[in-house]
Amino acid sequence: MIMKHALIVAMGKHREIGKDNDLLWRLPRDMKIFKETTLNHVVVMGRKNWESIPEKFRPLPQRKNIILTRNKDYKAKNAIIIHDFKDISKHLDENEKCFIIGGAEIYQLALKHDFVDEMYITQVDETFEADTFFPFVNWENWEEEDLLKYEKDDKNPYSFTVKKYTK
Repeated sequence: MIMKHALIVAMGKHREIGKDNDLLWRLPRDMKIFKETTLNHVVVMGRKNWESIPEKFRPLPQRKNIILTRNKDYKAKNAIIIHDFKDISKHLDENEKCFIIGGAEIYQLALKHDFVDEMYITQVDETFEADTFFPFVNWENWEEEDLLKYEKDDKNPYSFTVKKYTK
């Protein structure tokens, strides 16, 4: 089996993904999709992303959690700490699927190192004030597939579309 490396992100209309180390919206339906997609796989995130997850949800259950940080003294309970992007593969079994889950610096590294061959992108149909953005992508080599279109409702205040991109 060929190991798959994927990236999963939700962003606003202008690639906005966060502000003040927090999400810009609460979309329970998209959170459910995130959980279903990453469950029983490996998730890789930066330290700030890890710290933005409420403590009671860390580590993300039923997933191998890997934190990438430059801080050599960083400790996190029940997570693997690495300091170099290239070390991710040392912690993967050949049949494990790996998801890059953010934040912006980690997404940038994954794209720069040509690490991912799949991207799951939730496009929230709204613009937001943000200080963190998803990097620009050269879409030339990516095939797009619509997975879900979700109209806003009383629990999900914004409409969104989930797409899968494959190299």
